Amino acid sequence: MKYILSVLLLVGIFPLMAQTDTNVEEEIVSLKQQVALLRAETAKLRKAFDAQTISAQASIDSLDTYLQSTDKTIEQTKKELTLADQTSSQKIADLDSSLSKKSLYWIIAFLAVALLSALAYVALGKRIKSDRTSVVDQIAATKKVLEEESVKLDTKLSEIIEAQLKIAQAEKPALTTTVGNEPDHSLALKVADEITRINKNLANMAPETKGLKQLAASVKRIEENFAANGYDIPDLLYKPFNPGMKLIVVNSIPDDNLKSDEEIITRIIKPQVNFKGIMIQAAQVEVSVGQI
Repeated sequence: MKYILSVLLLVGIFPLMAQTDTNVEEEIVSLKQQVALLRAETAKLRKAFDAQTISAQASIDSLDTYLQSTDKTIEQTKKELTLADQTSSQKIADLDSSLSKKSLYWIIAFLAVALLSALAYVALGKRIKSDRTSVVDQIAATKKVLEEESVKLDTKLSEIIEAQLKIAQAEKPALTTTVGNEPDHSLALKVADEITRINKNLANMAPETKGLKQLAASVKRIEENFAANGYDIPDLLYKPFNPGMKLIVVNSIPDDNLKSDEEIITRIIKPQVNFKGIMIQAAQVEVSVGQI
């Protein structure tokens, strides 16, 4: 019985085992196929990974090359900038030196021109002063000569007047002659004009003028002779003027040095002449008038 059961068991198990082996084989085949597929996929992935790795490496190499080139460019640019900076600094230094030299040259030129101008001014001032002194000396010398010649002429004229007065006095009646019943004062008036002119010249001449004392003495004798014959010439010069005076005012000159109501006779053009106390010629004068 046991034997039969064992046989039956074996009979039943074998088919099951056979079926199990078939399934296992199928699974093995399936697994092998899956493994083959996995290997194929792995190979594809490896191939793709290798391709991507090569591409990435190429990109990395290219990027590295670019970076190296960029580094070289940056370094070159840095060198160029450094050189440019050095060149600029040198140019600036050269320009500064040039400007400093030019400024120095301009300052030297300006100082030289100023010095030459100062020397020229001093030399010109001395020359002008010398020329002015020379001109002043020449004018003074010329004036002195003219005054001396004027003194000589007036001395000759006074001698002639004295001679005429002596002749007229010897012939009587002194300096006057009668025209009808009126005395003729023509010679006396001419003498009065000349006395006034000569006295004016004497007042304007230097005391050391040659011949001045001789002329003054001659005029003094004429005035004495003139007075001895009844004539006199009132001294009106620098006397106060008032409208009641019997004078002919030829000209009035404003004078800031005088008071507002002050009037002074400052020039005698023709003298006043009196004969025996009676005016025979009115004076012609110039009056200076004070300003308000």
